[in-house]
Amino acid sequence: MTEVTEIVLAKEWLVDALPYEIFWADETGGIIYGNKILCERLQYSQQELTKLTIFDINTTVTLQSWKTHWENVKKNKIENFKAIHRNKSGKFYEVEVFAQFFSNGRKEMICGIMNDISSSSFYKNLIDNVETIAKVGGWKLNLQDGSILVTKEALCIFNKENNEDFHPSKIVHFFKDEELFRNSIVKTIKNAIPIDHVFETKETPSRYIRTIVKPVLKGDKIFKIVGVYQDITEQNKKEIRLKFFKDIIDNAQDLIFIYNRDGKLLEFSNSVSDTLEYSKKELQGFTIFDLDPGVTKDWWETHFAQIKLKGSIQLEWLVKKKGGTKFPADIVANYIDYEGQDINCAVVRDITNRKERDLKLFQAMDEIKALKDRLEIENEYLQEEINVNFNKDNIISISESYAKVLKQVEQVAPTSTTVLITGESGTGKELLAHAIHNNSSRKDRALIKINSATLPKELIESELFGHKKGAFTGAVADKVGKFSMADGGTIFLDEIGEMPIELQSKLLRVIQEGEFDELGGTKTIKVDVRIVAATNRKLEDMVAEGTFREDLFYRLNVFPIHSIPLRERKEDIPPLAQYFLEKYATRAGKPFKRLSKQTIEQLMDYDFPGNNRELENLIERAVIIENGTTLFPGSWIPTKSKNSKSAKLLTFEEVQKEHIVDVLKRTKGKVSGINGAAGILDMNAKTLFAKMKKLGIEKETVFKS
Repeated sequence: MTEVTEIVLAKEWLVDALPYEIFWADETGGIIYGNKILCERLQYSQQELTKLTIFDINTTVTLQSWKTHWENVKKNKIENFKAIHRNKSGKFYEVEVFAQFFSNGRKEMICGIMNDISSSSFYKNLIDNVETIAKVGGWKLNLQDGSILVTKEALCIFNKENNEDFHPSKIVHFFKDEELFRNSIVKTIKNAIPIDHVFETKETPSRYIRTIVKPVLKGDKIFKIVGVYQDITEQNKKEIRLKFFKDIIDNAQDLIFIYNRDGKLLEFSNSVSDTLEYSKKELQGFTIFDLDPGVTKDWWETHFAQIKLKGSIQLEWLVKKKGGTKFPADIVANYIDYEGQDINCAVVRDITNRKERDLKLFQAMDEIKALKDRLEIENEYLQEEINVNFNKDNIISISESYAKVLKQVEQVAPTSTTVLITGESGTGKELLAHAIHNNSSRKDRALIKINSATLPKELIESELFGHKKGAFTGAVADKVGKFSMADGGTIFLDEIGEMPIELQSKLLRVIQEGEFDELGGTKTIKVDVRIVAATNRKLEDMVAEGTFREDLFYRLNVFPIHSIPLRERKEDIPPLAQYFLEKYATRAGKPFKRLSKQTIEQLMDYDFPGNNRELENLIERAVIIENGTTLFPGSWIPTKSKNSKSAKLLTFEEVQKEHIVDVLKRTKGKVSGINGAAGILDMNAKTLFAKMKKLGIEKETVFKS
């Protein structure tokens, strides 16, 4: 046997000895050759394999994609990518492929070197560098004459130039553990014991060389040994880095689903039945809608269109078992054109361990996502994150009277106390509710709003407490109520005075017991919700009229906050107007920077029955009508309010006097005690009497003015 022939045989042995699947394919996709490991992994014999094409192994490849792949590899010489292969029994597994272009005479071929990464690709790409494959070299030592043949790659690994330098007796000095290497070689030569061990080199920094040595026998006599050296330094480093991930994720197992365009489950792996706790008989004839009732037909059509367009997409999901429990999973959905039929091959991997720390948050977000994206329930929303700071941006005030309101908010916000905000429309009751929530321990959870005045009476109960499918006519799907969405957070019940009397008892139960029943439901739902209610109506009068429950009123009125109308804090008009001017000038693309003195005076002279909302609308209208950098008075300025007693600006004492008189009128002259003027004004009764005497206010003459 010539030396050239022996080298060829050594290289052929090397191809079969490499721990990778290797095949050669021609331009049509036909498989010309496959090594031993590939045949074993695909469960085909060599003869069977060479009758197959790449389309039989990788079912995601089409004629067009193979043509494109061929041209790319021919141009770039090498390509690296991941793919999913199918063996003879129909089982799928994931591989990393290094494709190289070469020609043998006039015959052009692609060589594919593949590494099975089914058990590790979930953590990280263990092999992401072509050099990992390149750093593999083979050698053969003839024990009869001592001759040695070495491949070029093997010489490169040890930085050698001559075959003689590659003899085991010389290579042994390259490793730190010389004794182990020497003893292993001796056992192979004398006792035919093969070697497969990783040795560390003496270099600085050291490298790790995987050493594989096998004896070649004639009968019972060892006449040569053949070996492979592989530099796995980078792989070793990666394995160390992956230990952290392996501790978190414990033996993830893939689930394989194959669906058609209609969502019918055509095929599935055994792990689907084992993991989802369905029998194989139950799964026969199932659809995606049976496995996950949250998936709508519209969502499925959109999803299928995406994978057909992109070929493959990856997403995270909550997979539901038969018993109702869920686990988080990574899903790789692949499009396959099988005999003209659109197929979705979904590879699902359980990532429970990795997601254990945030599973509760993941499930909560998935429920909201299901409502929004798959059940298409209108007007449901995620947690609002409104940055409300006292006396900044959203709440703007410089008045002393409103500072007391903000002080009340600051006092009650850290607690879980129920708050009732009263005041006229447009005074910013909702902003106060946001301030209470965002300065509480619940600020990281949802603030859910519901306006009783904007919903039909027959829908309020469903909006608040939710319903089950079929609970009433039109209930075509389950609906999660606002109280469930607000669990752990805050619910803002605006216009609480419009709540139907028949629902008030159920609301009272939630406040007192923290529980309620869904419409059509069979289980009592427990929630932890902080309630902030608001109204522009006088609930005490409604209680007297019998349209509002007295016990509910007292449960809501634990901590009352009165939102002061704008006419009683006119010093806030200039900063509010300036804020609205900047806001709407930016939106309209106009250069307004300030308000003129005359504009401020005329605004201060108006009582604003619509409060902050009316002022905002007024400035927005002015920005549209006027031009320039300074906003001057114009036709947009309203005429003086009928309630205004003077066209001139009032002094501070005059404003105080008017305010105290208005409050005394509301309390029917009562100064101290429950619901007295002193309590509303947050003043000591003696101090209020002294202030009234100083300003010339007499209780007896209050109602004559």
